[in-house]
Amino acid sequence: MKTAITELFGIEHPIVQGGMHYVGFAEMAAAVSNAGGLGLITGLTQRTPELLAKEIARCRDMTDKPFGVNLTFLPALSSPPYPEYIAAIREGGIKVVETAGRSPEAYMPALKAAGIKVIHKCTSVRHSLKAEKIGCDAVSVDGFECGGHPGEDDIPNMILLPRAADELKIPFIASGGLADARGLVAALAMGASGVNMGTRFVATKEAPVHENVKKAILAANELDTRLVMRPLRNTERVLNNAGVERLLEIEKERGASLKIDDIIEEVGGVYPKVMVDGNMDAGAWSCGMVVGLINDIPTVKELIDRIMREAETIIRGRLGGFLDGKPEAARKPALAHL
Repeated sequence: MKTAITELFGIEHPIVQGGMHYVGFAEMAAAVSNAGGLGLITGLTQRTPELLAKEIARCRDMTDKPFGVNLTFLPALSSPPYPEYIAAIREGGIKVVETAGRSPEAYMPALKAAGIKVIHKCTSVRHSLKAEKIGCDAVSVDGFECGGHPGEDDIPNMILLPRAADELKIPFIASGGLADARGLVAALAMGASGVNMGTRFVATKEAPVHENVKKAILAANELDTRLVMRPLRNTERVLNNAGVERLLEIEKERGASLKIDDIIEEVGGVYPKVMVDGNMDAGAWSCGMVVGLINDIPTVKELIDRIMREAETIIRGRLGGFLDGKPEAARKPALAHL
């Protein structure tokens, strides 16, 4: 399958692995890239630019396919040394960077001078248009379903993706609620040129996280995520657990007077406790509503191969059946594993 995204990034399949804290290590990125997608190392999981350079080199030993780096821009008061991180990315020969958080505008000259293609994560059409204006090569359009930060507009992908297609000139990928071939085909139908998957890739054999995390994803359904930090306008979708319940109680008690310090134990330093130690009640960790569609833990290659094979079945079989005047055939399940 060829789309604007496969051509832009030089990959086989229009599937991108999202940047995920304490998940996007070399093992994860290499597995996705080797399977034909675009794997991403999560830059700020590496505590220093020097460690990021080593992680990039480690990934190069695992794959000869294109892979990229996610770089999240945090508020100024907590900014890491971004010029040094960008230098490590440039010197590591990385040609694709996924930016997230604050606008990457201040760093675009350095990224473009290095010949790096930039894909920026956006939760609204207006932010996507700004990313296009400042020179981003593509955007990741994140709907309300997504794990992590869905923004404050609460627009689901059934509306957000067609709106993005109406407005954008650069290609975009769909993020949020994507786990299988049905999501890929739907995203393509609504104007996207590919998909970004985060939570789905955590539930794979190669994902370098504690087994408790994978079991929690399998056990969860689409009703098991919660939105936290809404009063702070820093909304995050997370998987429910005892730590999240504590957080929500504090939010309820504090109301409009809530400060980040009130919930710091439930949101600060949580990822190593969850992803490395397997303490599933430690606090809030990003997870999408898509957990309701995740029922197994395949290898990354098995997952991507299955998505692409079943996407073709849907397009040529089920959808083609409607056009060929065969509604009975079109009504039959297109996916053997469902």
